[in-house]
Amino acid sequence: MTPEPSVVIVGAGLAGLTVALHLADRHPVVVLAKRGFDEAATAWAQGGIVGVLGDDDSVELHVRDTQEAGAGLVDEHAAEFIAEHSAAAIGWLVDQGVPFTTDPEGPLGLHLTREGGHAVRRIAHAADATGRAIHQALLERARRHPNITMRERMMAIDLVTSRHVGRDEPTRCYGVYALDIDRGRVETLPAASVVLATGGVGKVYRYTTNPETSTGDGIAMAWRAGCRIANMEFVQFHPTCLYHPEERNFLITEALRGEGAHLELPDGTRFMADHDARLELAPRDIVARAIDFEMKKHGLDHVWLNATHLGEAFLVEHFPTIHARCLELGIDIARQPIPVVPAAHYTCGGVVTDLDGRTDIPGLFAVGETTYTGLHGANRLASNSLLECVVVGRTCAARIDAEAPGAGEELPPWDESRVENADEQVVISHNWDELRLFMWNYVGIVRTTKRLERALRRIRLLEDEIDEYYASFRVNRDLLELRNLVACAELVVRSALTRHESRGLHYSRDYPFTLPATLPTIVIPDGGAD
Repeated sequence: MTPEPSVVIVGAGLAGLTVALHLADRHPVVVLAKRGFDEAATAWAQGGIVGVLGDDDSVELHVRDTQEAGAGLVDEHAAEFIAEHSAAAIGWLVDQGVPFTTDPEGPLGLHLTREGGHAVRRIAHAADATGRAIHQALLERARRHPNITMRERMMAIDLVTSRHVGRDEPTRCYGVYALDIDRGRVETLPAASVVLATGGVGKVYRYTTNPETSTGDGIAMAWRAGCRIANMEFVQFHPTCLYHPEERNFLITEALRGEGAHLELPDGTRFMADHDARLELAPRDIVARAIDFEMKKHGLDHVWLNATHLGEAFLVEHFPTIHARCLELGIDIARQPIPVVPAAHYTCGGVVTDLDGRTDIPGLFAVGETTYTGLHGANRLASNSLLECVVVGRTCAARIDAEAPGAGEELPPWDESRVENADEQVVISHNWDELRLFMWNYVGIVRTTKRLERALRRIRLLEDEIDEYYASFRVNRDLLELRNLVACAELVVRSALTRHESRGLHYSRDYPFTLPATLPTIVIPDGGAD
């Protein structure tokens, strides 16, 4: 009897592990991580996860806050659905052993904090290392489950679709080609279903709070396979990344501002009142642009985040990770302000899916930061991302469970008969550096049409070089990541050029106004955009 084909999940962060754990009692699951399992972006999340739990909160209030942050582009049904399931999501994580910070008087016995854009305290957290606590708990569960096969240092190259198996049919996904990095060998993995959970595109920018894994792999693979991609112009820049020569991507959580930390100029002057009545608790796009404005106005490399008035005992108790890491770098946050700068943080667009994670291609699902569900609109509300991973991860697993599993196709092996080993890697490293620098300079917090057009011309030149390299030499991780980043960079720039207004995370000097009504930017694989 032919064994049931596995569900192959590409990515081992919160989204991928949620799907895996909900499926594994009934189906064999294979989870791929292109680096170590501890290196997912989830583990870098500090702030927390939204839960509509308190007596002063409601689904309607959370939806309102999500809509306001999303600047008119939030899908109301998606926001309502995810808010309605937030309490159950928190409960499931508690059942998985996540050690949230407790408060005997808090709802469910949890301590709730507040972040920018939220009207009330509704963020469940594990001190200031929530993502790491969640990720470690779920990883432990997944590693122990007999039906889950965990494979690290396995990088998906492309999806195996109908064209690979020679079928004259609407495109369907049958599996994945994946590179075993240690062996330098490409494997063909048949799948009952494939789930993309590879995170965002933060590494397309020179400065980012994201880990090395955030190279847009799932978005690029889905795009090449024929999926629609939406809202890629909306890349969130976190307002407060630590500015330090030894630590370029250490996030200073928004929860610190939620507890009362102030943004200041070098002379101690607070400046957020000049930009928004909500001060430091305005949505992230507003705070990031305010910091960018003040830095340019005063010729600064960074601004300061002052939390000294909160007291050492409070900071050590509630923000131990930040306190300890800054001390290691010579910054005592209880006695001196923290130098901070905005950095690329979260991809609000991605592969178009429904709330079951279904993409345009049967057999292919996507969950988490890789996707566009409509929840985040033009700017993600803080701590909604982990919530989306859990809620849609569960519904995605239920949808896969409800569909009859594939029969297990005989898939063609990877063909590298016409390629050879690369004679040098300098082309890859040079193109990587060039891409990230001009994306930072031309497609950052503030944009112009001229800058975007200049970036697009450079992207097209890089694409030609990379395609030639890809066709001639055996693949390696650096080449595959660069190939994916360039594809995602083009999607970001094309989407930005299409939007003739400023909205949320997309601010254009040529179109500084906000239109009275708008629609998501959807790029379709034949080269058009809606």
